[in-house]
Amino acid sequence: MLNDLTARMEAIAKKLKGEGKLSEDNIKTTLREIRRALLEADVNFKIVKQFVKNIQEKAVGSEVMKSLTPGQQLVKIVHQELINLMGDKNLEINLPNNRVNKIMIVGLQGSGKTTFTSKLANYYRKQGNKPILAACDIHRPAAVDQLKTLGKQLNIPVIHHASNKIKKIAADSKEFAEQNLHDLVIYDTAGRLHIDTEMMQEVKQLKEIVKPDYILFVSDAMAGQDAVNVAQEFNAQLEFDGVVLTKMDGDARGGAALSIKSVTGKPIVFIGVGEKPNDIEEFHADRMASRILGMGDILSLIEKAEASLDEEKALKMSKRLKKNIFTLNDFYDQLQQVKNMGPMDQILKMIPGVDQKMFSKVDLSEDTTVEMEAILSSMTEKERDNPDIINGSRRKRIAAGSGTSIQAVNKLLKQFDQMKVMIKKMNKGMKPGKMFGF
Repeated sequence: MLNDLTARMEAIAKKLKGEGKLSEDNIKTTLREIRRALLEADVNFKIVKQFVKNIQEKAVGSEVMKSLTPGQQLVKIVHQELINLMGDKNLEINLPNNRVNKIMIVGLQGSGKTTFTSKLANYYRKQGNKPILAACDIHRPAAVDQLKTLGKQLNIPVIHHASNKIKKIAADSKEFAEQNLHDLVIYDTAGRLHIDTEMMQEVKQLKEIVKPDYILFVSDAMAGQDAVNVAQEFNAQLEFDGVVLTKMDGDARGGAALSIKSVTGKPIVFIGVGEKPNDIEEFHADRMASRILGMGDILSLIEKAEASLDEEKALKMSKRLKKNIFTLNDFYDQLQQVKNMGPMDQILKMIPGVDQKMFSKVDLSEDTTVEMEAILSSMTEKERDNPDIINGSRRKRIAAGSGTSIQAVNKLLKQFDQMKVMIKKMNKGMKPGKMFGF
């Protein structure tokens, strides 16, 4: 998530924190580095100019210059300015369950609009709502089929019509929701590869028919300033309520995230961080600012854990670990639960104080997790419960059964042994950092 920008800003923040004294020269150097980092992240140059000016005005104040920790004070100023830039107030979406609420999803083709529509339905279902999806993107044949497939996977009804008439789909959606006690209809609307008059007229017509409670504009975070320009045009035509940035797990440079609020005046509401139904997060400017400066995001991590982990299983595991009981069955179970939280490299970036360089050479990809699961699944219950019995012939059988190699099986068993040692040290009161040599 904004990897290049985060790396640059984290290095700047780290350097600042080490400064025992600030001068006009090192402040100028810092501001120059910040300006360059933001411009390379494709942030609008006018926004960058104002951003740097705001920091400079506050940085030369006596409160910072005379502070015992001036570097840290300046980092604090940068952090606050990032929050101000991205929007310090969130959009409060209120969806009472005693009526049919309506949310329109708009955006260009290829922005991840249809996938996000299904994610949003899944998100609000977890909040206690009862959603349905309306397939109103009638010009791209695959869009209706895609939404039907996603709805089927999530067991969420999708309303569509063979005539492909927007008015009919809108009317059918409302009628179905009322008759089946659904309190939320989410409309996937027409998209194009670029803005055109026909698309805008159709979306504006749907807005007049549906009278949505909220309109959310979906933008590809990797599009940079192009995304901001498109957002301006959509807002001029529709006056949407909030922005959704998709593909934030990819190689997004950061320009859209840091520019779109200033340009449109509309807050970022959600971000998409993957392809899976649960890969959606509420956007919080303060948390994103902390991530960009390498400070972690412990609140989002806690929310992910609460949504993904089984509390009863976690309690049982805690009791077992205190007794130094940890088997491959336990390892397999933990692997399943952590996998539900998302990619491991993203999770580590949320933990404050974790040295990312330490993990840069470690393979934390999803492929590695899949391989570990395959190996553990190829073991018998007896082998997982008592790994000491896994001899050469058993390793050969496990490798063949999992479609991997004996070396891969050996590697997993070695990692498991290391984890057992770590657990014993933790129970003896050793600080967790000592286990990693820092």
